[in-house]
Amino acid sequence: MIPNPTPAHKPFIPATESPAEFTLKAIITGAVFGVLFGAATVYLSLKAGLSVSASIPIAVLAISLGRRFLNTTILENNIIQTTGSAGESIASGVVFTMPGFLFLTGGSGADFFNYWTILTLAILGGLIGTLMMIPLRRSLIVQEHGTLPYPEGTACASVLIAGEKGGDFAKTAYQGLGVALLYALLQKVLHVIAEVPVWATKQANRYFPSAQVAGEITPEYLGVGYIIGFRISAVLVGGGILAWLGLIPLLASVVPGDTIALQLQKLGYLDNLQTAGGPGGWNPATHTFTDTAAAIYRAYIRQIGAGAVTAGGFMTLIKTIPTIVSSFRQSFGPQSPKGGSAAASSLPPLEARGLRTEQDLSVRIVIVGSLVLTALMLILPQIPGDSLLTKLLIAVLVIVFGFFFVTVASRIVGLIGSSSSPVSGMTIATIMGTALVFIAFGLTGKLYEPAVLVVGSMICVAAANAGATSQDLKTGYLVGATPKYQQMALFIGVIVSSLVVGATVKILDTPTPDLLAQGITHAIGSDKFPAPQGTLMATLIKGLLSFNLDWQFVLVGAFTAFVFELCGVSALAFAVGLYLPLSTTLPIFIGGLVKSIVDWNAKRKGVIEEDADLGKGNLFATGLVAGGALAGVAVALLSVNESIYNGLASLTLEPALTAALGEKGYMLLGALAFFGLAGILWRVAEQKR
Repeated sequence: MIPNPTPAHKPFIPATESPAEFTLKAIITGAVFGVLFGAATVYLSLKAGLSVSASIPIAVLAISLGRRFLNTTILENNIIQTTGSAGESIASGVVFTMPGFLFLTGGSGADFFNYWTILTLAILGGLIGTLMMIPLRRSLIVQEHGTLPYPEGTACASVLIAGEKGGDFAKTAYQGLGVALLYALLQKVLHVIAEVPVWATKQANRYFPSAQVAGEITPEYLGVGYIIGFRISAVLVGGGILAWLGLIPLLASVVPGDTIALQLQKLGYLDNLQTAGGPGGWNPATHTFTDTAAAIYRAYIRQIGAGAVTAGGFMTLIKTIPTIVSSFRQSFGPQSPKGGSAAASSLPPLEARGLRTEQDLSVRIVIVGSLVLTALMLILPQIPGDSLLTKLLIAVLVIVFGFFFVTVASRIVGLIGSSSSPVSGMTIATIMGTALVFIAFGLTGKLYEPAVLVVGSMICVAAANAGATSQDLKTGYLVGATPKYQQMALFIGVIVSSLVVGATVKILDTPTPDLLAQGITHAIGSDKFPAPQGTLMATLIKGLLSFNLDWQFVLVGAFTAFVFELCGVSALAFAVGLYLPLSTTLPIFIGGLVKSIVDWNAKRKGVIEEDADLGKGNLFATGLVAGGALAGVAVALLSVNESIYNGLASLTLEPALTAALGEKGYMLLGALAFFGLAGILWRVAEQKR
């Protein structure tokens, strides 16, 4: 008996119709969204080491603006979200790696942490990610339509189609945006709401010294927690609890202050033991710290966390090796019509490939583009290298690793989604592979550290953008878009977003007068913007090329991550929580807790939400993330100018409230405001559509 063939895919807009698609208004609107969400992602990633997919929020906003102001078609709305989504992926790749230039040995990479280098690496990496997806679209998106769901891409298509049919998705997202902006005004400008309420025990406490619980109670963290859900947020906060309520009190009990200060001096946080200051406020006269917990966190916990993140990234990558192997076999191997997937049966016949919905950019563009990018890496001064051969080695490694991990990233996000893609693990593997190649060529020492980070940075951006590109092409396949127009929109989105992402990174890195007074010349790497992944990449490179790493702390972190992986817990999420301050992960956990309460209540009532991505809770949380992050970027931009910074400082009500309520009362007021915001999120999420 002959099996029935897989039904032919029917897009929402048939190939025989050609409504407006690649228009100027769609490109400009998408570029604006890419700029906004790119800036917000930079801010959020530098602070929390996390990013949230922007495709669905942009699709929701595109529907709203398109219907009311722009009179756009569904295909124009698809171009808007395709162009805009590049901002989030470029920002993630940049922030997760390029701050590492600041932390290389002896400041050897600091000169490369400038706008033009960031811009160059972001554009090159983003273009590689999009270029190499062009020949993969037919194989991964079309042939494997039935086996690779691409969850975010499918959800985006659902949003666009539902918007075309009618519905008011954007209203809830705009409400969240407005609430977040009002909250941010009260917190970041007027300081009615405390920014980081803290409970801590003293170092002299006999039973529990230097324990600390704190929360950076911002709307964006609450929204992120709700979006990622209870499980992941609980694992994140678990790492923070182990560090701040377990390891730090233990080390505070057994490690003398002088030993902690020596470790800080070794890491470059203190000039010498006779100089006051540094993390935790070292006092050479009393041989004590004002904040011992902060000193131990910088001296030991961050290195333990770096080891845990490295091990977690590798274990995540190892688990995806079967997917990597099958990716190459199925993407570039011979296609069998007898395969168990929708492979050959879903591939349009040759005569159908001239249709609008089957028109990709030419493979010649991929080949010529790759050659041009290679030539640019050889001649651009932003690419480090003491000789043409070193630069050629960098270019070859970028093309080879790029080709490999673009394919890997695309297939992985097709199975598990962009949010769960192990881009950090792929970047770690790239950095280690590049370092080993450099060592094999005798290129060791701090001179070559920036070159290794350049390769890792471009591959990180390429892998992140390839994942986003894949989701966008899946959306286009479902709604009936023209692939070549999407690919052109992605090129535009990469370039425009890179222009602003680099500027945002540099502006956020500008120290405020308060940081300058503490002798801090870079806001990135400070407690304000910890940049966990960038610090990790630098730590790895230094350890590999110069063999100058505190391996005992790194190994403690690595085996801690291994234990949690054996227990069935996501080692990478736990490791990130171990590395970050508890003040970051605790408010994220509160958002996840709200999500669990909403889900429990829905289950109790027997309510089944068909598409959680379009639920009121998720849309409101998206607004909280966007509003809070954009407000943070705006305040940071204004604070660069000292006169504006002083003007904003004069508006603060913190001294008056502290005088009236006391310091503990002021912090309690902030905590109550945050729980009030969580209550609003809960009430909105409980509403029926």
